[in-house]
Amino acid sequence: MYRRQFTGARNKLDLNNRVQVRSVRKRLKVSDEQLADLVRTAGNSITAIRKEARLTRTLTLPGDTRKEPAAT
Repeated sequence: MYRRQFTGARNKLDLNNRVQVRSVRKRLKVSDEQLADLVRTAGNSITAIRKEARLTRTLTLPGDTRKEPAAT
């Protein structure tokens, strides 16, 4: 008899599921290390991870936009 595989809670991130991790990383535009840090601080709730990613993205300072003078 065919049974569907239990997928777990829909709002929790399963770090053992590569497909789920990849899709969350792409959606948040973060690297593996950044995602691991987010999960450590916020837990495995996808909503909490998204909020933490938005918060850390807001807190980072933009890069130096000054142009270097041309060397002669």
